[in-house]
Amino acid sequence: MLGNRMVTATKRDAERTKRRILRAAVAEFAAKGLAGARVDAIARRARANKRMIYQYYGNKEGLYVAVLEITYARFRGREKTLGLDRVGPVEAMRRLALFNLDYCHRHPEFISLLNNENLHGARHLKKAKTVPPLHASLAETIAAILERGARAGVFRTGVDPVGFYIALASLGYFYHSNRHTLSVIFRADIGRGRSWRAYRREAVDMVLRYLRPTH
Repeated sequence: MLGNRMVTATKRDAERTKRRILRAAVAEFAAKGLAGARVDAIARRARANKRMIYQYYGNKEGLYVAVLEITYARFRGREKTLGLDRVGPVEAMRRLALFNLDYCHRHPEFISLLNNENLHGARHLKKAKTVPPLHASLAETIAAILERGARAGVFRTGVDPVGFYIALASLGYFYHSNRHTLSVIFRADIGRGRSWRAYRREAVDMVLRYLRPTH
């Protein structure tokens, strides 16, 4: 019995250490990218032995892949709490649009990691085996909402679910990934205060207007 408790405690310690490592790695990779991040810095942030990082993840690239996996899993996990199948199609799309906008606003590390991985041509994301299934189910969810809306006469027909989601997601991603340059160009503090609140309303309105029947 004592041996079992010790094994359980060891497993719990290992899981806590992994969580600290991943939390530290997300911050380091988001701030410096894969090339600039240092395993030493991640170990210090996580209060962990560097050898443990190599033991759990193999190398820096393996840790980076794990960061991509957990980043997408958190995003999709939050998305799944929206209850899109329990509300009408218009409300479901409103919730989905607001979630994407607000998540990008509240999680700049998500934007940074996406930017960095796109610079690498998604080479490491291809190794993240858990990510594609997450988005396969998302496409199915959106297709079901679009179908419900079309049957109810509140959405037009023929909307591609994947293309629609890409357009919807870009409304939050582009705004926040380019907020510094946009702020200079338009001489406004893009991404904060009234500018952000006004854009948020307009973006949701654009999504819902796009889906309305044309006749």
